[in-house]
Amino acid sequence: MVSVLELPAVQDRPRLFSTFLMWLLADLYQELPEVGDLDKPKLVFFFDEAHLLFKGASKAFLEAITQTVRLIRSKGIGIFFVTQTPRDVPADVLGQLGNRVQHALRAFTPDDAKALKATVSTFPRSGYDLNEVLTQLGTGEAVVTVLSETGAPTPVAATRLRAPQSLMGPLDAAALRAAVDGSALAPRYQDAIDRESAYEKLTARPPAAAPTGPGGAVGSGGAAGETGEAERERGPAPRAGRAGQQEDEGGLIGSLLRSPALKSFARSAGTQLGREISRSLFGTSRRGR
Repeated sequence: MVSVLELPAVQDRPRLFSTFLMWLLADLYQELPEVGDLDKPKLVFFFDEAHLLFKGASKAFLEAITQTVRLIRSKGIGIFFVTQTPRDVPADVLGQLGNRVQHALRAFTPDDAKALKATVSTFPRSGYDLNEVLTQLGTGEAVVTVLSETGAPTPVAATRLRAPQSLMGPLDAAALRAAVDGSALAPRYQDAIDRESAYEKLTARPPAAAPTGPGGAVGSGGAAGETGEAERERGPAPRAGRAGQQEDEGGLIGSLLRSPALKSFARSAGTQLGREISRSLFGTSRRGR
């Protein structure tokens, strides 16, 4: 199953994008069990426009992502960085990647020639003249090397890749609707569920009754019942001073929304909600506690 997550709103915000990436990978690493060296990974990420991830990245971020890429393989997770040139990926991160699929590189400028020479130097020795081969590759062609069963890089192979049977463009609304309706996930996710929130429950509570005097009398004389009814309709009288002003502005709901404890609970609930969404998307299970 292929899932595509498009984030056009953060293309010009590389720090936000890289922070989301690290949170996602770190959460998966913490939640998934150790599985060792699988013949086929359970989940593979392809990060397109990978240069955005490392643009202006701090040293701490590079160290974190290098460690994550190195260790997450034992959880059955594979990671591919898709970019124009290997120079877009820091050397420490590039050194952790075992599989290489290199498409054509052109050398139109002196800088391009340096980039080509640096790329060729990172491949295993082979019978190919990679300086020539890489500049002559056509559409759908690439040189490929992967890790063998013993963990050593395989010899470089010039390969023609089979093009996917897909559309290089936006899908029209009717075809998209048909694809969504025919998805195996449609029964679970197609209907939005708007559950009753805590705010709605609090606002639906009946107003508190006015305090009564001894014997159940609200006022004086024979008009006690009428007075009590009128007070219940009007609600409690505003209190004097600053405290009364705050209660008038928000009442019980306002006090609750201003409560530091409620704000702390909301932040905690938001974090937990994010984790639950991540588990639903990627099939990770809750750890036993």
